[in-house]
Amino acid sequence: MRLLLQQRPDGREAPRFVQLQLQPDLLGGWTLLRETGQIGGRSTLKRELYADQASALHALETARDAQLKRGFQLMFAQGADAPR
Repeated sequence: MRLLLQQRPDGREAPRFVQLQLQPDLLGGWTLLRETGQIGGRSTLKRELYADQASALHALETARDAQLKRGFQLMFAQGADAPR
């Protein structure tokens, strides 16, 4: 599952983005990848490990909601269980 959120450009600098991805790992757990940065610039990648899909999905939804409150817009959602 993958979500891409982006801020509206304000004309002075490139918009910022947040990409959230959920991936199963080889040991039956789940990894939440959070990539943040400025479009066309540097980005930061953080990994969070979860024991089950439900807790990983909850963390993804919490992160998504926090970014929506900060003014980001959902630009792209991919995956069968992609939250809207």
